[in-house]
Amino acid sequence: MFDYATLKVIWWLFVGVLLIGFALMDGFDFGVGMLLPFIGTNDTERRIMLNSIGPTWEGNQVWFITAGGALFAAWPLVYAAAFSGFYIALMVLLFALFFRPVGFDYRSKVADPRWRSAWDWGLFIGGFVPPLIFGVAFGNLFLGVPFFYDDSMRLSYDGNFFGLLNPFGLLCGVVSVAMLAMHGAAFMQVKTGGAVSERARQIAPIAAAVTIVSFIAGGFAVAFGIEGYRIVSMPDPNVSFMPIVKEVIRARGAWLDNYARWPLMWLLPVLAVLGAGLCVMFSMRRQGMQAFLASGLSVAMIILTAGLSLFPFVMPSSLAENSSLTLWDAVASHKSLGIMFWVVVIMLPIVIFYTGWVYRVMRGRIDEAHIENNEHTAY
Repeated sequence: MFDYATLKVIWWLFVGVLLIGFALMDGFDFGVGMLLPFIGTNDTERRIMLNSIGPTWEGNQVWFITAGGALFAAWPLVYAAAFSGFYIALMVLLFALFFRPVGFDYRSKVADPRWRSAWDWGLFIGGFVPPLIFGVAFGNLFLGVPFFYDDSMRLSYDGNFFGLLNPFGLLCGVVSVAMLAMHGAAFMQVKTGGAVSERARQIAPIAAAVTIVSFIAGGFAVAFGIEGYRIVSMPDPNVSFMPIVKEVIRARGAWLDNYARWPLMWLLPVLAVLGAGLCVMFSMRRQGMQAFLASGLSVAMIILTAGLSLFPFVMPSSLAENSSLTLWDAVASHKSLGIMFWVVVIMLPIVIFYTGWVYRVMRGRIDEAHIENNEHTAY
């Protein structure tokens, strides 16, 4: 139905949609987790926060799992290079995520305040560390990852975990943490009541302000501080070819090439900042749903800005520019992409419908009265 080049672009869009879906749906879960010890001043308030996401957080992780599966199936070279280059970071991410299911299941098993406080901080780690690692990893894509392919396409990686913790990578980590804290605080304005909702209303503008400042700072760094990547020549995108046969150069400002090619792209960072600004305004006006929608707009536009700035690069190489992986040369076969296209076309609407139905069933606010009247509540 589609030629190979078109399918390559379609799958780049599919992966982008899944990453945005993950950030929007599981992102506020991370935000609630990282804000748990600070907004909840006592056990009841923390139970309110946990029960606001308790029925849905596991389902939200479907987006994360699906994005990982799509990455493996559509971009096998990227999957292999990422798990080689970011191995320790991904292990730290995995162990941080362990705190979430264990914390939700075991926090309420013992009434001892020390026991529950320990699991609250475990849930904080599970909410704070993954967004930080995702942001740092994404920032390092702009700098280039230290890997290369030899003439026989054997992958070599020459880096370490601490090399990822560079100033620009950490700045991107701040953007990721701040935007999801904003998203989580906006969600709690919608889903909770009383003192919890009021404190979330006060924190959301702070997180939004940090998001705006760090995002703009990152934009200036991309434009003027770091070198970008540019494809000089490559084979026909409608055929399969090895990454090393193309020619890539590095140049300051190259990450802005797509903005010169498609000027409408400037709307994306503008909408990202606008969304965070609207979240501040709506939070101050106590319009929780509008604040949540505005924070979602900001999160989606930040991810789109980063993805389209990198386009068509998926994982640039800092050691050998020609080894950089792009959507043109890191993909599976034409037939594989075609078969998986129909799987996504069938399954993605089902996931969206099921997610919408779950949130409709679970709608309503969680407050102190709810907790007091439902002592059997799990969290």
